[in-house]
Amino acid sequence: MVEEMIDIPKSVLKSASTLADVEDWLSVNNPRLIDELRRIRREEDLTGQGICLEELMVKWGIE
Repeated sequence: MVEEMIDIPKSVLKSASTLADVEDWLSVNNPRLIDELRRIRREEDLTGQGICLEELMVKWGIE
């Protein structure tokens, strides 16, 4: 599997106190992820058809 490269500005890394801060920045700056989360909320969660976190992690290739 080819890994994707992600550019993170130095200012983000310098200002981050924890890994969670970096993860928050990555989440906010990934429009595809935000769009998918909004779609899931609108179409699946609110209608009771959501999938479990483990399945979502597999779908997004998150380990």
